[in-house]
Amino acid sequence: MDMIEHSSLLLQQKAEEYISICYAELGKTERELHDRLAAVRQEINATGTYEHTYEELEHGAKMAWRNSNRCIGRLFWDSMVVLDRRHLDRPEDIYAALLTHIEQATNGGKIIPTLSVFKPDGPMSRGVRIRNHQLIRYAGYETESGIVGDPASVLFTKDCMQMGWRGEGTHFDVLPLVIESGEEEPLLLPVPAELVLEVPLTHPDYPAFGHLGLRWYAVPIISDMDMIIGGIRYTAAPFNGWYMATEIGARNLADTNRYNALPRVAELMGLSTASETSLWRDRAVVEMNVAVLHSYKQAGVSMVDHHTAAAQFQLFEQKEAKCGRPLTGYWNWLIPPVSPATTHIFHQSYDNTVLYPNFFRRGEG
Repeated sequence: MDMIEHSSLLLQQKAEEYISICYAELGKTERELHDRLAAVRQEINATGTYEHTYEELEHGAKMAWRNSNRCIGRLFWDSMVVLDRRHLDRPEDIYAALLTHIEQATNGGKIIPTLSVFKPDGPMSRGVRIRNHQLIRYAGYETESGIVGDPASVLFTKDCMQMGWRGEGTHFDVLPLVIESGEEEPLLLPVPAELVLEVPLTHPDYPAFGHLGLRWYAVPIISDMDMIIGGIRYTAAPFNGWYMATEIGARNLADTNRYNALPRVAELMGLSTASETSLWRDRAVVEMNVAVLHSYKQAGVSMVDHHTAAAQFQLFEQKEAKCGRPLTGYWNWLIPPVSPATTHIFHQSYDNTVLYPNFFRRGEG
């Protein structure tokens, strides 16, 4: 058996596994399943691949969210809006579709879980890729006095600057989008400022907090992961939910290798940072999260606190059990970074088996 034949048989197996599950969940008849599997086998034998119907694509994308072991927000998996962009080839058209995703998902602050699916890799062709980690992300600049902006973005910022991009050099410059389609040279285009909803951070009890100049964007749209459905690898499938406050207040703005803002928060709170026994970090990170929750609520932007998110995940666990589906999860990621022992998740264990469909780091899976 040569490599091509082996690859086709493996793809056929994965396609049959997925479509059988998909059609069962969608309530399709045995005849519909039989006819579809026959059509898929024929298509793979003729072309080396097959194309999902929109219904298969939509349900597969939702299943990929449902199977995401690291995500605490999976209760809402079935509500995701799936935008089919597989017909787009030109980077300019892909760019326009990404801007539409940002605008529709933001929805004036009432965030809509959304996923856009672009052309996948094929046997003889390369699909679409988006180089950005997220569609909206702040730049990071290396300077003589240290990093300005987000340290996590330094390498990508350098790449963008080598391609001709120049930011304003602030701590919160929104990076451009870098799009690849097929074998064409990557295209770099800006995210229009009017599409980027940002939230300046203030605190209900510490007026001086606003003077720190901290802010964050409204919608986290992950764009550098592959989505695999029935053996088809979608190399560009940006997706979003809404933020859990601790993602911003206990990680993005608090981590020492990110914005490292806790010492400044402690200072305005009048806390001594001379000794760890004062628990200044703990007190500062709680107030940072108070500020994030307060500010997003004031701005009318969707967000969830970690206690509510844990309760929602518990409801997700119960629903999955009622449906007779195995529950998988990665404990290290499911526990919130603030007060994890106050949630039920901390006191449980989870099976970290990876189910398909799912999202993977680029090239993995």
